Amino acid sequence: MRLSILDQVPLTEHTRMPAEAVQSGLRLAEEAEALGFHRIWYAEHHRSRSFASTAPEMMTALALERTDHIRVGTGGILLPLYRANKAAEVMGLLGHVHGDRVDTGVGRAALDDPTYGEKIATLVDELGQLHEPVDAEPAGRVWVLGAGGSTAPLAGSLGAGYAHGHFFVPRGGEAATAAYREAATVHEHGAPTVLAVRAVTAEDPERAQALADAMLLWRARKDLGHDGPIPSAETTAAHEWNEQERTRAKARSKAIIAGTPDQVASELEALADAHGADEVMVNTLTSDPDDRLASYRLLAEHLAR
Repeated sequence: MRLSILDQVPLTEHTRMPAEAVQSGLRLAEEAEALGFHRIWYAEHHRSRSFASTAPEMMTALALERTDHIRVGTGGILLPLYRANKAAEVMGLLGHVHGDRVDTGVGRAALDDPTYGEKIATLVDELGQLHEPVDAEPAGRVWVLGAGGSTAPLAGSLGAGYAHGHFFVPRGGEAATAAYREAATVHEHGAPTVLAVRAVTAEDPERAQALADAMLLWRARKDLGHDGPIPSAETTAAHEWNEQERTRAKARSKAIIAGTPDQVASELEALADAHGADEVMVNTLTSDPDDRLASYRLLAEHLAR
C-alpha cells in the first residue's frame, strides 16, 4: 500500500496568514519526499478562512521546484470553473519541465457542470499524449476526485484514476470504488484507486485524541456556519462546547482516524483493503505544523515496516 498526502494548506492558530500557511505547505512537500511518501496533492478552496490553497496548480509548481522525485499534483482543480484546454496546458507545461511526476487531479465539489465528463475526457486525451502509460498510474496521470455517486463510474469509463474522499463521506465507499473498478475494466492501465482519509497520530494516545478533538471542534463550528482557522489542542481543551457543537462533532467523528501509530496504521490498512485501494492519501489538520509533521513521520515509519 502506497502512502501519500493531501494538503489543504490549513490556516491555523499557528499559521494565521496565508503566506505562513503556504510556506508550511511547501516545507511539508520537502519533508514528505524525505520520508518516502509516494505523492502530495494540493486542494483548491476559495473564500475560505480555513484553507489557503486557492490555486493548486500554483502550489504544485512551487512544490515541484523544491523536490526531486516525489509525485506532486492537484487534489484537485475545480474543473467546472475552468476550460479543460487551459487546465491541460497548465499541467502539461509542468510536465514538460518536471517530467512524469506531475498529477492532475480534478473535482467538481457541489458545482454543476453538464460538460464535466467531456472536460475530463479532454484532459485524459491531451495529457495522455504527454505521458507514456505506466503501471499503477492512470492515463495522462489524470485523477478524478469523488465521494461516491456517479463520479466513480465516470472516472472509470474515461480511463482516469479515482480518488475517493472517505473523509467527506466515511461510509459506502466500498460500493463506489467497486463501481469504479468495474467501469475501468475496458482500459488497459487497470483501475488505480486512492483512498483519501483524514487521520492524526501521536505516540501518546491522549495527545492524538487532543489533536483529533481540535479537528472536530473546527469541523463542528464550520458545519454551524463559523468558518475559521484550525484551533490548537490547548484552545480546544479550554473550549466550553455547546450542545450543537457536541452533536456535530459526534456526527463527524467517524471521518477522523486517531490513535497511536500502530492503531492508525492498522485502520488505514484495513480501510485500503476494504475499498480495494492501492494507496492511502492522508489529510492531517493540526494547528502546529510540527504536530502535523510528527504525525506524518510516525505513519511513514509504521507503514513502511
